[in-house]
Amino acid sequence: MLAIFKREIQSFFTSPIGYLVIGLFLVLNGLFLWVFKGPFNIFDYGFADLGNFFLLAPWVFLFLIPAITMKSFSEEKKLGTLELLFIKPLTLWQTVLGKFLGTLALGVIALIPTLLYAYTVSQLGTTAGNIDTGLVIGSYFGTLFLMACYTAVGLFASTLSENQIVAFITGLVLCFILYYGFEGLATIMDTSETVVFVQKLGMKHHFESIARGVLDTRDLVYFVSLTAFFLFLTVEKLKNTNR
Repeated sequence: MLAIFKREIQSFFTSPIGYLVIGLFLVLNGLFLWVFKGPFNIFDYGFADLGNFFLLAPWVFLFLIPAITMKSFSEEKKLGTLELLFIKPLTLWQTVLGKFLGTLALGVIALIPTLLYAYTVSQLGTTAGNIDTGLVIGSYFGTLFLMACYTAVGLFASTLSENQIVAFITGLVLCFILYYGFEGLATIMDTSETVVFVQKLGMKHHFESIARGVLDTRDLVYFVSLTAFFLFLTVEKLKNTNR
């Protein structure tokens, strides 16, 4: 598994993909947060916190992570090397987890420079250093769990087709439905109980719950279960491919 993990990381940084993903993430967030006028602009927001960044980041990763994962297995299918995975001295779970952790690591690397945003915002307040640290830490944890779900969904999507564009679109649509689809569906419900129930099915509800700085075990179980479920689907799809 460690060998697969290292190979994934090396493949990202021996090609423009890793640098492009990290650069796009930082540039897009930087432009919306500090340059473009609008609802995400920190100066227009008027409060010294990173709330706007954590509203924006899930949408940026919604596009970037499927773009990273789209080649994970679809390229293996296209090149005819997928069968080699079945004869390696590794289980399919080890192979999938290696690719999963490698892709997730790239997302984490992209996220690390944004810690500078937290320092900058803390210095912009009326009182320097007056920032809700618990809220920031909770939001970063929520983002990591969200990225893990996106990555698992993207890996599963890459097993469905040898065409990388199809894998990207499939991953993007699945991530969108799981993140915002249930939230949108809840708006057409009649009773408040039904609205709350439907909202809890989506990632957005649980991400926002963690981002408030409260680590509820129900939210953690939701993200871990959803990630494990799509990794399981990925392994099962690969098994069926080998039959």
